[in-house]
Amino acid sequence: MVNPVNMSSDHVQSAERSAGASEPPPAAAETPYLELLARGASADAYEQPVLLARAEGRPAEWIAALQRAKPLALRVRSELEGRRRREAELSALFETAHDLAGLRDLDAVLQAIVQRARSLLGTDVAYLSLNDPARGDTYMRVTEGSVAARFQQLRLGMGEGLGGLVAQTARPYVTDDYFKDDRFQHTLTIDAGVRDEGLVAILGVPLTLGHHVIGVLFAADRRARVFEREQIALLGSFAALAAAAIDTANLLAETRSALAGLERANEIIQDRSGVIERASDVHDRLAELVLRGGGVHDVAAAVSEVLDGTVEFTEATAAPAEALEASRAEGHAVRHTDDWIAAVAAGGELLGALVLRGHPGLDPVDQRTLERAAMVTSLLLLARRSAAEAEQRVRGELLDDLLDARDRDPRLLRERAARLHADLDAVHVVLAARLEGDAPDADQEADARRRLAAAASHLAATRHGLAAARDGGTVLLLPLGPGDTATELARRAARHLGTAVHAPVTVGASAPAESLAARPDAVATAYAEARRCLDALKLLGRSGDGAAAEDFGFLGLLLAGDRDIPGFVDRTIGQVVAYDRRRGTELLRTLDAYFACGMSPARTKDELHVHVNTVAQRLERVGRLLGDDWQSPARALEIQLALRLHRLTARH
Repeated sequence: MVNPVNMSSDHVQSAERSAGASEPPPAAAETPYLELLARGASADAYEQPVLLARAEGRPAEWIAALQRAKPLALRVRSELEGRRRREAELSALFETAHDLAGLRDLDAVLQAIVQRARSLLGTDVAYLSLNDPARGDTYMRVTEGSVAARFQQLRLGMGEGLGGLVAQTARPYVTDDYFKDDRFQHTLTIDAGVRDEGLVAILGVPLTLGHHVIGVLFAADRRARVFEREQIALLGSFAALAAAAIDTANLLAETRSALAGLERANEIIQDRSGVIERASDVHDRLAELVLRGGGVHDVAAAVSEVLDGTVEFTEATAAPAEALEASRAEGHAVRHTDDWIAAVAAGGELLGALVLRGHPGLDPVDQRTLERAAMVTSLLLLARRSAAEAEQRVRGELLDDLLDARDRDPRLLRERAARLHADLDAVHVVLAARLEGDAPDADQEADARRRLAAAASHLAATRHGLAAARDGGTVLLLPLGPGDTATELARRAARHLGTAVHAPVTVGASAPAESLAARPDAVATAYAEARRCLDALKLLGRSGDGAAAEDFGFLGLLLAGDRDIPGFVDRTIGQVVAYDRRRGTELLRTLDAYFACGMSPARTKDELHVHVNTVAQRLERVGRLLGDDWQSPARALEIQLALRLHRLTARH
């Protein structure tokens, strides 16, 4: 045996070179992958170390070591990504628990559940059914994103449909195509409701308390979709949290009912400290504000009274940036000079801030009160945004159905309209609105159209009408008020929309239309007429204005889709016709002769064989009926055309 101590330095160096050539130290092969992991590189980047080693002419052993290290590094990367994803899901569940913990009303709890379920999975619709032990079935309790009345009123027997199967078996079920799935019992009632809603892919998970199923939480899309295992697990976790929240809300309701009958309630309230009283007061005020649909400024006013200070809601851009960011990051109100700043945020979105002015000394409970008010403010803002978006979408879908003249049940159309505070049996006018001017690029043009659609939707909501984006512009269906005309409605709409989008908006109006639910083609016909008026305004150089077919006189006959000749005659000489019919006079015959004689009273009296004073008196009566300008060239032309059309129609 050779003593290592006696080995020459040449032998040592030779051994080292031999070891280095055969295999690199493990750390050397792992270093490139550690760097990739540190900077969060994409999976494709993990091919680079091997390719680089080959390009540099590294030994085969070195390349082999890199290739052995690569799958390990990719596994570590996959594990890190999974942990980050799970962390995000846990964060969402935590935020959900945080939101639900502040709710006190069962209806509010259920609504919050379906809203968050829809948001978490990004689906078109989310809904929740609760079991009815007395009837032995499960019934639709709350929906979010639903538009079909029949779907919202469904009751599912145990084992019927996907939801009934979930309620019966207490296991989640998912289908990527409901109508092709035969794992559960299809019924005519349930399938009709699902078909009305247009659902295709459905995921249902049970709401359980212990071993008891109390309902089912659903997420559904109107297109084919495969729900991943992680998404099913996530909705299941949320359902467990939701079930606990429902149980808590029920317990709170029972507790309130019990406390209401206690004679010592007043004694308990009197024993509380001033700080606790303020906290309770602000909680009640905020709950009342939420229930009655108050706004963010109402919340600020209520907290101002309780904290004996001035609380204001400000936009994020108007609040101190550093303090606002610190409040958002910490989740607490922070002091800024003599003020307190509480961020109003939802998820990663900063919506604004509540600012308590001139109140440097703040009790911890009062600080928590300000933070709770900020949370309620964020919920109000999100709820209003969601409600506005949902209402805009639903109004547009109903108007699209009316415009497309689909074969719809008039009763269902009226019910859908009634939920939007619209009355399809009232007299309406269809308005076609178009934004004028060319945008610098496609993005700005799309943004301008979105602003026009939003403004039109707001106008429709305030006027109990409907609005939808169509043909590069916007179409509105607005009711005609007493004493109003289609022309006045079009002009007001042009001014309102132009002011809202800060650009000229041209509006063409149809003639008034009735019985919209009973006549499926009425809205489409009126829309075509409004579009022709819109084009006529453009051709006449009246961009940014509003008008109806009646404004174009006899040219309106060319614009009207149904060639409303009786309407034109009635608008032009209807009062003269009615006067002759009531009094037995001959004003129409006098008008005919007057125009035939070149508007000469002397020749007219010879034609009629009457005294010239009689002609003058009759023409004076015509002037009072038709207006002082009836002999102007434009009016005279329309009156002559109306007289001729009246004679032609009277012969048939």
